[in-house]
Amino acid sequence: MQLKPLARSLAVAFSILAVAGCSSTGGTQDGDAYGSQSGSTAGTGTGSGMGTNGSGQYGSTSGSGYGAGQQADSRIPEVRTIYFDYDRDTIKSEYESVVMGHARYLQANPNARVTLQGHTDERGTREYNMALGERRARAVQRFLNIQGVSPSQMSVVSYGEERPAASGQGDSAYSQNRRVVFSY
Repeated sequence: MQLKPLARSLAVAFSILAVAGCSSTGGTQDGDAYGSQSGSTAGTGTGSGMGTNGSGQYGSTSGSGYGAGQQADSRIPEVRTIYFDYDRDTIKSEYESVVMGHARYLQANPNARVTLQGHTDERGTREYNMALGERRARAVQRFLNIQGVSPSQMSVVSYGEERPAASGQGDSAYSQNRRVVFSY
């Protein structure tokens, strides 16, 4: 019965095509891969020493040991938080390079393990937010899995609205709370 392997191969191919199709949109002209999130306290943005190198690739913006066009696979990537749109579990195109950096690290270090922590803002019921946080973390897990990261290296946990990164009500606080954190 060769139908199952064929169906599995087609599913993987369609997933890769969907991710590749989504990656061609979004971003900014000035190479800012982090958008409005650059001022958050979670360590994103170019102020942390990590950013884009003009070609949109994840790399060093200051002397942190990375050569041009290279990823230091032996070091955990510095950017460990990605952000999501309101009520969405789709990885934004500007964070794909961040997730790819984590995929390279995990592939180069098969004994490393990461917990993907899904978070939401406070809007919605507790139950809905727990499910949304899990969907966000699972989306990152699927992306890493497609990149070749072993499922045994990843675990998923949802905190929903229970562990906000920013307090307060308003879009600024809400946007910092809609996230997935890579916890090594």
